[in-house]
Amino acid sequence: MDRIDTMKAFITVSEEGSFTRAADKLETSNQLISKYVSDLEEHLGVRLFNRTTRTVRLTEAGEQCVQHVRHILESIQDMEGNLGQLKNEAQGLLRVNAPVSFSIKHLAPLIKDFRQLNPGVRINLQLNDRKVDLVEEGFDLALRIGYLKSSSLIAKRLAPIRLVLCAAPSYLEKNGIPEHPDQLILEHFLHYSYMSHNQDSSPLMTMFRRSLQDGKASVSCNNGDILLEAAIMGEGYVLLPTFLSGEAIRQGKLKIILSEFEPKALGLYAVYPHRNLMATKLRAFIDFISNYYGDVPVWDQF
Repeated sequence: MDRIDTMKAFITVSEEGSFTRAADKLETSNQLISKYVSDLEEHLGVRLFNRTTRTVRLTEAGEQCVQHVRHILESIQDMEGNLGQLKNEAQGLLRVNAPVSFSIKHLAPLIKDFRQLNPGVRINLQLNDRKVDLVEEGFDLALRIGYLKSSSLIAKRLAPIRLVLCAAPSYLEKNGIPEHPDQLILEHFLHYSYMSHNQDSSPLMTMFRRSLQDGKASVSCNNGDILLEAAIMGEGYVLLPTFLSGEAIRQGKLKIILSEFEPKALGLYAVYPHRNLMATKLRAFIDFISNYYGDVPVWDQF
């Protein structure tokens, strides 16, 4: 028994006072309407209508049932309306996970611009640098940086993330400018531990990993902002993504060295669980961020 159709048939008969008029209104057969009502009476164990050849009147039980059924159908209609609105308009809570340093420097303007266009969407942004389980931890989307491996998740590339080796002018004046990665002093590396997962085989990355493996890096940290400040103060050279170092380079506080040996660029990706039946709020966010940063993002404009 289709309970919604059954309730619609019952309430329509009660309003029209006729099985035939109810069938016409619902554009179905008189026999099907009669079957729906009979099935409902059997299911509830009470008679809902007193029927004669000329009239159909509600019983006392039927009058009580009308109130309950009308409330149920109105609730279903409200639910369908609300869900339909969610389907057609971007609204609701969007849970996003993103890396710490990138988000602090570059995510606030994006969220502001997105919400100006989609004021019905609320953002719950969680920042950390670990790889979260989107489904298990209830995130709609994560921003990730790296070379993404194949997985069950959908990944959309948003922007390139360049890696450049930098040092302060004061450091280079004191120690000279290397012309080849072999001339780098391993003890002068400021080691960004996040980069230890980079498997690029370029000479520069090879020297970077050697400084880590030999335990010769002067400073090692899992936060690039700390290393950026250390490099600006002349403590050594640091291999950082340009979303961290770009502003210091633009201001002349750091200089790029060995640019011809620049490692393969990483990517900024939007990662989400599936494409099917995607919530409008998530689709709107993905569409918005897809072209927000561009092929030459602001952090590379120096």
